[in-house]
Amino acid sequence: MLSVPNGLTLYFARHGQTEANVEKRFQGHSIDTPLTDTGVQQARDLAAILRANVSPPQELDFVCSPLERAQATMEIIRETLDLPPDGFRTDPRLIEIDLGAWDGLTDAEARARYPKEFAARAADKWNVPPPGSRENYAAVAKRMSGFVEDLGRDTFAVSHGAATRILRGLFAGMNWQQMSALDEPQGCVFRVVGSDVVRLDPSAS
Repeated sequence: MLSVPNGLTLYFARHGQTEANVEKRFQGHSIDTPLTDTGVQQARDLAAILRANVSPPQELDFVCSPLERAQATMEIIRETLDLPPDGFRTDPRLIEIDLGAWDGLTDAEARARYPKEFAARAADKWNVPPPGSRENYAAVAKRMSGFVEDLGRDTFAVSHGAATRILRGLFAGMNWQQMSALDEPQGCVFRVVGSDVVRLDPSAS
């Protein structure tokens, strides 16, 4: 079971809604569509949650995935907190899972074009990557664990749907099937002390 270093708190969130999210298309490394109006509001909601739960939020280490949708979300969050929008760092360990040839496809399209590969991955996501990718759940778990283990101060991180699902599963000691069944919410923050994960929603602020 993964744990945040003693004495530290990790806050993390998924980026705001994107056009690909609305169209229910896989969005890994190569497909990076803009935030929707809803996604922009979700980023503002994330800032409100931090303002309500962290005092002062500007003392956090702000870090996000290098993908544009995560950086755009972080910039809006920091602007909403009256902080310089570019005052954050990126960490490649927070990037979304590499979906290879499935990037930009819907679930139905991926299943139709790659039926054998789709079935093989569905049966073992921990070990089997999508076609054209070398990244399975185990690889994502390794890099996300490394990010957490290297934390040196209270941190707020913006990452992605599958990546944060896997991260939540690691804190809970889940197997890959349980991780895969988790939701991928946007517009909320997860707070972690030790291995204890608490979801913070805008209504709680």
